[in-house]
Amino acid sequence: MAEETKDGPLEDMSALQDQLDELNAQITKQGSHVRQLKKDGAGDAITEAVAKLQELKVKSAELSEKLESDAPKFNRKSFDDLVLRKMFVVPSFEIHGGVKGLYDLGPPACALKAAMIDLWRKHFVLAENMLEMECTCLTPHAVLKTSGHVDRFTDLMVKDPESDECFRADKLLEDAIDNLIEENPTMSTEEKDKHLKVQIQADAFSPEELDKLLLEYNCKAPSGQNYSPSYPFNLMFKTSIGPEGTAVGYLRPETAQGLFVNFRRLLDLNANKMPFAAAQIGLGFRNEIAPRSGLLRVREFCMGEIEHFVNPKDKSHPNFSSIADKGLVLFGRDDQLGSGKTKLVSAGEAVKTGLINNETLAYFMARTQLYMEKIGMDPKRLRFRQHLKTEMAHYAADCWDLEIQSSYGWVECVGHADRACYDLDVHGKATKTPMVATTRVDPPQEIEIAKLTLDRKALGKTFKKEQRVVSSALEALAEDWSTFEPIATALEKEGKAMVDGFEVTKDMVTWAKTSKRVHEIKFTPSVIEPSFGMGRILYSLLEHSFYQREADEQRCVMRFTPQVAPSKCAVLPISSSAETNAVVDQIAAELMESDLSTRVDKSSAALGRRYARSDELGVPFAVTVDFQTLADETVTLRERDSTRQVRLPKAEVTPSIFAIIHNRLTWEKLTARYPMVTVEDGA
Repeated sequence: MAEETKDGPLEDMSALQDQLDELNAQITKQGSHVRQLKKDGAGDAITEAVAKLQELKVKSAELSEKLESDAPKFNRKSFDDLVLRKMFVVPSFEIHGGVKGLYDLGPPACALKAAMIDLWRKHFVLAENMLEMECTCLTPHAVLKTSGHVDRFTDLMVKDPESDECFRADKLLEDAIDNLIEENPTMSTEEKDKHLKVQIQADAFSPEELDKLLLEYNCKAPSGQNYSPSYPFNLMFKTSIGPEGTAVGYLRPETAQGLFVNFRRLLDLNANKMPFAAAQIGLGFRNEIAPRSGLLRVREFCMGEIEHFVNPKDKSHPNFSSIADKGLVLFGRDDQLGSGKTKLVSAGEAVKTGLINNETLAYFMARTQLYMEKIGMDPKRLRFRQHLKTEMAHYAADCWDLEIQSSYGWVECVGHADRACYDLDVHGKATKTPMVATTRVDPPQEIEIAKLTLDRKALGKTFKKEQRVVSSALEALAEDWSTFEPIATALEKEGKAMVDGFEVTKDMVTWAKTSKRVHEIKFTPSVIEPSFGMGRILYSLLEHSFYQREADEQRCVMRFTPQVAPSKCAVLPISSSAETNAVVDQIAAELMESDLSTRVDKSSAALGRRYARSDELGVPFAVTVDFQTLADETVTLRERDSTRQVRLPKAEVTPSIFAIIHNRLTWEKLTARYPMVTVEDGA
């Protein structure tokens, strides 16, 4: 490695990285500006802004190429070979040609996922006294219509007129432009930039604009014909509930809605105590038109979601002090638009300075970081990125994504959102069900309210069936003068005001400001939502755990922590004698009686080869029964990553491994207890 000198290679790399960070910040800022222009329909200004954005991206790509030329490369070929060969993940229905976006987890990944979920439950549900539910995957149309999924959960799609095969329209346009540029290396910079300007706006075009561009770029369907006109395609899997086929339903695109609609029962089960959290882990389904990036974008996936219900006027967390000093790598919106660099900040400091909106949001971010470290994720490749204002939903107070760096770049794996009161509000209004909680006021307080007199006849004449919705909304606002005052001001000045999407006129309501003594206050809870993409986390963990031995790149290893490793121990005989095999079976039985998953390998392969097989599956420990075992009842215990071995009584194997798995003992302390054994690992 080159030495770090004033004008040396490391200084040059650092300077290049600083330039790249600055450029990426400019790109983020300009990208946010472009999105806002598109929302505003700014016309010609969009073209100019996109041109500037593309220029910045070209410079960034050039700098990235310089930086990556000397950086160690992730060996995707070896990784993919191991994942498939050891059956961590395999394409679904492979012998029938497979289906894009669907994958099967083989035995090792199945066990790895189960261990991850078990740890997730212990770390969140049990430790936080959450209320866990298991809601149905089938969801009626009314629920997802209310949540907005029916109307807004869409991508633009086109079809091959001959085969009816479907394609995502914006991706076809992007690929066509990539191919055009690749096939014309002598293309002028000016012309190339013109095409790239179109490409960067691919997901923002209307169906009519996309259709015209697909023709311009000569995009042909596999049949050779032009694609059909593009149209919005809802990404939910639609089905019917019941034999009549009249009740429309969907496979849920997320697990959250089941928790929201059960809020009143959950609150009652929790003895009406606030705040509280509900959790669910299960499958979600999204009918991706063109799945990409392997396991990162699939059609069926496991999610773990937490809905923490809290008083919107008090988002403190009772356990915040336990994580206040935990350092988090934060990529705030100001840094994304400014320096382009992340900051290591304690959770407490982030809340104190207002970088993170509130204690509860920061608390779950810190707990997520701790969970990732527990399962063995590389902390250096974790960061929390704050949503830019142009990315956030109108109702959200703050949003941070835990991103994990993999060979695909930074990938969003856990979303942390302060969703305010939106979810309970929309379900409450749609079903006329009060989704409220109460907080006691001790001592009782005098509060200012609006005393209303409603003209039911005028309301009924204008709103008909919606009369009750409008009157309920007015009465709810009147419970607090500060919320009703803007309505009163608008009615006085303009003669009308908007109330929950309805235009109320002055003749429909009269009011008087007054006060009342209250012993409790009703409120619609805010929701702090950590949402875990368990499939993405699983894939990222596979990448973070993969490495190759320095002495032999053919020897691949999965560096799973003992807590989540699919198998905790391998038991290997050095010979095939009946006596040796009897001891192997005894040790394996004792391990499994202690719930330690065990892999027995009695094959005739060399011992070193059998170690290598276990390493590829991420087995952290290997017990070898050798000739000395028969003489003094001792065995060797090998640790996977260091390949070091100790000799210990066979009676100590199970309690020692059990203690390590449950964090009561470390390998370093174990090696101090027993003598080291010098053995050639390839023997």
